[in-house]
Amino acid sequence: MNKHSHQEDRSEPRCRSYYSVTVNNETSYEALEGDIQVDVVIVGGGFTGVASAVELSEKGYKVAILEANKIGWGATGRNGGQITGSLSGDQAMIRQLKRKIGTQAEDFVWGLRWRGHDIIKSRIKKYGIQCDLKFGHLHAAYKPAHMKELQVSYDEAVARGMGDEVRLMSANEIPDILETDIYHGGLLNQRNMHVHSLNLCIGEARAAESMGARIFEHTEVLDIIDGAQTKVVTTHGSVVANTVLLAGNAYHRLGGKPLKGMLFPASLGNLVTVPLGDEVANKINPHDLAVYDCRFVLDYYRLTADKRLMFGGGTNYSGRDSKRVAEELRPAIEKTFPRLKGIDIEFEWTGKAGIVINRIPQLGKLSQNVYYAQGYSGHGIATTHFVGEIMANAIDGNAESFDIFSDFKQIRIPANDWAVQQMLALGMWYYKMLEKIG
Repeated sequence: MNKHSHQEDRSEPRCRSYYSVTVNNETSYEALEGDIQVDVVIVGGGFTGVASAVELSEKGYKVAILEANKIGWGATGRNGGQITGSLSGDQAMIRQLKRKIGTQAEDFVWGLRWRGHDIIKSRIKKYGIQCDLKFGHLHAAYKPAHMKELQVSYDEAVARGMGDEVRLMSANEIPDILETDIYHGGLLNQRNMHVHSLNLCIGEARAAESMGARIFEHTEVLDIIDGAQTKVVTTHGSVVANTVLLAGNAYHRLGGKPLKGMLFPASLGNLVTVPLGDEVANKINPHDLAVYDCRFVLDYYRLTADKRLMFGGGTNYSGRDSKRVAEELRPAIEKTFPRLKGIDIEFEWTGKAGIVINRIPQLGKLSQNVYYAQGYSGHGIATTHFVGEIMANAIDGNAESFDIFSDFKQIRIPANDWAVQQMLALGMWYYKMLEKIG
C-alpha cells in the first residue's frame, strides 16, 4: 500500500466548549520533528487511539500516537459524556452472527454492550483519573409506543442478572426523578455512567505516556508507505513501525479507496448553560441522571459537576455544522424543563460522529501491517474502549474478536460524499416525520 492523503483539518486549537474550558490538565505535547521507530504507530488521538495505546503499552509495546491537532480534539472532546449499553448496530451484528455461531451471537453482543464500562471503570481507578465519573441513566419514552422496546430491554437485563440495576418506570413515576412531563415512562439503569470525556481521554493519554508511549500533537500524517515495515510520513518527520492503526474516525480520510463510501460524518450539536445552582439543579434532576430519549434523532442531557445543564441533540446528516446550536436546541430545553425558560447558554459547539449505514463498528485491515477502527454512530465512549482492547489483542496475536468484526458485511455506498450526505439527510427527515405522526 502506498497512499497519499490529507486529514480534513489542519492543526487547530480546541473548540471553546465546556470540556476545553474545564479541562484538568491541558496537553502540551510537541509536534514530531525527525524520524523515530516504534512497534505500533497510532494515527488519531481520540478515544480509539488513546484507548488502544493504553492497552498496547500495558502489553509492553513501544507505541507512538500522532494527532493532527490536540489529544481529544475531535468527537472525543465534544460529546455528551454518556456511557451506556446502547450498542450501535447490535441487532445487525446478531443477525449476521447467528448464521455462524447460533445462540452464542446474543451472548457475544451482550458482552460487548458492557465491556467498555468495565474497562473505563477499572482504568479510572487504576490510574487515578479525575473525570467526574457518575452513575445513573434514564432511557426515556418520548411516546407511548417506545415503552415496548424499553420493556424488551428491561426483560433482557433482568434475565441476564441485572435486575438490581434496572427499573422500568411508568409515566406517573417520571416526576419523581425529573421535573418534566414530556415522557411516557423510561428505563432507569444504574450501571450506565457519565463523565467529563475530555478529562477521561487526557487522563488515559497520560497513563499511556507513563508506560513509555510517545505522544505527538500538531502532527499531520501525509503519507503511509507500506512494506516489510511501514513508514508513516508527517509534515516534519516520520515513524517506522511494524504496525499502523488508523483511529481518526470521522476526522480523517487516510484509508483511501478501500474505506471510501463506508463512513459518513454527522454533525452533533451540544451546549452548556450557566450554572443552575444547587436548588434548581436538584429540582429538575434530583438524582443527577444522564438522559436520552428513544427517538431516531434524539435529545440527550445531564448535569455537569458544577451543576450546569449539558444538552445535545439535532443530529445533522447533511455534513454541515450548525452555526446556531443554542438557538436550535433552546426550544427542546424549555419544553423539557419549563423552569429553564430563558436560561443563559454559556457554551455551544459542534462535533462530528462517524455514521455507518448498518451501524456496526468497522474494524479491519488495509494490508498486513495497517489496521483501522472507526464508525461508532454516536455511541463512541463505551465502544471505543472495547474496540481498543480488541485492536490491541489483534496486534498482539489474539485476533478472535477482531476477526468477528472484520468479517461483518458492511454497506458501501458507491457515490460521492456530497450525494451520500444528502441521502442521509433525507433519511433523517423521513424518520423525524414518522416520529411526529406516529
